[in-house]
Amino acid sequence: MRVPDNRVLTRSAAVSARTTLTTLTASVGTAGLAAAAANPGLLAVVDQHAAAVRDSLHGDHRPLTVAALAGYAEGVRAAAVEHGWQPPAAPVDWSEPDWLLTRLLAVCALARSLDPRHLA
Repeated sequence: MRVPDNRVLTRSAAVSARTTLTTLTASVGTAGLAAAAANPGLLAVVDQHAAAVRDSLHGDHRPLTVAALAGYAEGVRAAAVEHGWQPPAAPVDWSEPDWLLTRLLAVCALARSLDPRHLA
């Protein structure tokens, strides 16, 4: 018996979304969330960005999902790259992060609140 293609795609999409968020957490989230935990000012900014992301994804009306957060992060990053942004080559200075890195860090914070197992 063959598995319908849509089930395979759904599983692949879920794996892809988790991979996206895991990669984002490794590159930005782990260090950024540690810095935010030690810096109340940064934590407040990340919380504001998280609220904006939640609003953007209508998180007050339907539950946030890993797929929605991954899609949001990919879209924001792709738009930034189109406008000349480049990922940092060196570790991020979290004392003065740019808007994009703060937004991506907020996505990591939201994702961790959904399922901390895959973003540890």
